[in-house]
Amino acid sequence: MQSVRLLFLTPQLPYPARQGTAIRNWGLISHLAARGHAITLLSFAEAGQTTDPPELRAACPICLTQPVPRRSLMARLQTLFSPQADLTRRLWSPAFAQTLHRLVREQSFDFIHIEGLEMAPYLETASDAPPTIYDAHNAEYVIQQRALLNDARHTRRWPAAIYSWLQIPRLKTVERQVCQRVHAVTCVSPEDARALRALTPALNPFLVPNGIDVEAYAPFRAEPTTTPPHIVFTGKMDYRPNVDAALWFIEAIWPRVRAACPAATFVVVGQKPPTKLLAQHGVNGITITGAVEDIRPFIARAAVYVAPLRMGGGTRFKLLEAMASARPIVSTTIGAEGFAVQSGRELLFANTPADFAQAILTLLAEPQRATAIGQRGLAFVRAGYDWQTIVPRLESLYAAG
Repeated sequence: MQSVRLLFLTPQLPYPARQGTAIRNWGLISHLAARGHAITLLSFAEAGQTTDPPELRAACPICLTQPVPRRSLMARLQTLFSPQADLTRRLWSPAFAQTLHRLVREQSFDFIHIEGLEMAPYLETASDAPPTIYDAHNAEYVIQQRALLNDARHTRRWPAAIYSWLQIPRLKTVERQVCQRVHAVTCVSPEDARALRALTPALNPFLVPNGIDVEAYAPFRAEPTTTPPHIVFTGKMDYRPNVDAALWFIEAIWPRVRAACPAATFVVVGQKPPTKLLAQHGVNGITITGAVEDIRPFIARAAVYVAPLRMGGGTRFKLLEAMASARPIVSTTIGAEGFAVQSGRELLFANTPADFAQAILTLLAEPQRATAIGQRGLAFVRAGYDWQTIVPRLESLYAAG
C-alpha cells in the first residue's frame, strides 16, 4: 500500500524489546518501517537509555524521548483519593506534552498511535491532530477485576484488593472516554474487544493480535539437554499478575512437583523481581535470575514452560515465545486467554495446584508427548502470530481511513 506517516507514542523505548509492551510496539514499528512507512517515535526513556541503536534509528529516523516521570510517595498516596485512574497518572509529563504539541504543529502525520492506556493523557494534546488510533494492549479494568477477586481471598492481600476496588470504576470511565474519542481502537484479542464493547456498545474494535518474529527463535528449538529438568516461567517481575503467578506456583504447585521429581529446578526469569520473590532464590531448587540480556536461551532450556497466571488480560507474549521455541506448555485457562488453543493439542490447561503439578509431571514422564505438543504449538504460532502476517491487517485500517 501507499506509504503513510505515523507518530507512535510509547511508554518506553521499544528497542531493545525485552517485555510485552515493548515487544508489541517494536514488532509493529519495525515491520511497518520495513514495509516503507515513515515512523516518528515519541517515547519515555529510563536513565542511561539512548536512541543510538542502529536498529531503532533505521526504523524511526525521528526518535524523541523524555525522562520517565518520578512520583513521590505522597503523590502515589493521593491516588487513593483522586477520581482519576492511577494508570493514567503514572506517565504524565508536561515536557512530553509540550514535545507532542510541537510535533503535531510542525509535522504532518496521517495517523497517531497511542500505545496503551498509560499514554491516554496525551490524547488531549493530539485532539486537533490527525486521526488517533488507541492500541489497547489490555482491557485494563478487567485486569483489576480479576486481581480484586484473587486478592480478596487472602487477608494479607486486602490492601491490594482495596486498590483494585478503587481503580475499577475509574478505569472503566477512562477506557470508555478514550474509546469514544479516538478514530479507531485496536485490540489484541476477541476477549478484550468484548470487554471494551461492554463499556461502549457502539465500539467496533479492530483486531491486531500480539505477534513475534517466529524464526528468530529457530536457533533455540533443539530439545533441551539440561539435567536436571528445568521448569521455566518468564515475564516482567515487577508486574503484579506475574509476581502473583510466580509466588502461587512456588507456594502451591512446586512442592508437589519436587515431591515426585526431587531433581527438578524452577527458574523464574525477568527484570525487577520484588524482595518476596528474591527471597526464594536458592531455596528448594528455585532460581530467580532477574533481568537477562536474551530470554530465548532460558526458554529453550525448559523441559516444561509454565504460565500459572491467575489474573491479567490481553494475550501473553510469553506463550508465543514458548510456542515459537517449540516448548511444551502448562498454563491456566486465564494464562492462555485470547488464543484459540486446546488442552492436549498446543498445550495443557490446569487451574488447580494438583492438576498443574500433575500436568508438569506427565510431560516430564512422556517426552514424546511433550515434543508433539511443542511442535503443534510452533505450527499454531507460525500460522497466525508472525508479524509478517499481522502487520498487513493494520495497513488495511490505514487504507480504510
